[in-house]
Amino acid sequence: MKALCFDKFGGPDVLYYGDIPEPSIQDNEILLETKAIGLNFADVYRRKGNYHLEGKPPYIPGYEGAGVVKAVGASVSGIAVGDRIAFADVPYANAELVAVPEEKAVPIPEGISFEQAASLMLQGLTAQYLMFDSYKVKAGDIVLVHAAAGGVGQYLVQIAKSLGATVIGLTSSEEKQAAASNAGADKVFLYGDHWTEKVLEFTQQQGVDVVYESVGTTIMDSFEVTRIKGTVVFFGMAAGDPVHIDPRMLMDTSKTLTGGDLWNYLVSKEERLNRSEALFEMVKKGDIKVNIDSTFKLSEGNKAHAYLESRKSKGKILLIP
Repeated sequence: MKALCFDKFGGPDVLYYGDIPEPSIQDNEILLETKAIGLNFADVYRRKGNYHLEGKPPYIPGYEGAGVVKAVGASVSGIAVGDRIAFADVPYANAELVAVPEEKAVPIPEGISFEQAASLMLQGLTAQYLMFDSYKVKAGDIVLVHAAAGGVGQYLVQIAKSLGATVIGLTSSEEKQAAASNAGADKVFLYGDHWTEKVLEFTQQQGVDVVYESVGTTIMDSFEVTRIKGTVVFFGMAAGDPVHIDPRMLMDTSKTLTGGDLWNYLVSKEERLNRSEALFEMVKKGDIKVNIDSTFKLSEGNKAHAYLESRKSKGKILLIP
């Protein structure tokens, strides 16, 4: 079968499209013919050598996608050949065939395409737990979303709006500012335009109820625009590590700092199915819209990686086998 591979760490140019043996499935696995594969920064980090990789070259990036079941392991129940399945956190996804553990297989309902399912598994589920678990957004809340034009950011904006919140977005360019506005943000400010002052002015100096902080280096600015008894949800550090937080500041202002990681929530098959089904239902109801920025052939994976690293994308990037 064909797969996107790399033998050494480096830039997008180390990726190549080659032939590798088809995976053999265990009794608790299904063999999936991929139809759409999600591209994420974690794939870039693996390609660069920032993440630990097991085994020997050729390495195959990717761990999110959707496709059709081609074979079923002996102990698998409830899944049949021909079923449409999505998955996340499954290695070697940048290939025509992927062995998916039964517990990580998510059935795709009617009305949801392969492309939508592959786009939702990581970014959509991340936004979901952040909105419903890390901080329970409610009607009337004022929510600040960093990187509001990104994949997770746009889902956060849409889910918050569906819950009745007022949403402020932050972006790095006017083009991305428009994307965040199109996602439903009530107000969008640019990072380079004194955004803390503008957020406080917009909230009449009261501050926001919750900040979804994914930049890292801006965490103290996030606290500055958070109201007394408000919350900062830290879930990423796209621009670098945050500074250390003085607990006395949290005590003095009665503010809360919390963190989140998707894998602490997708801890069982039941959790994956329940959360995925709820997310698919939000799409079908129109509460959130899947924004696919662009698609590339799997054979053009190096171009897709370069585009993702350019930070020009305003939505999901998919690889199509």
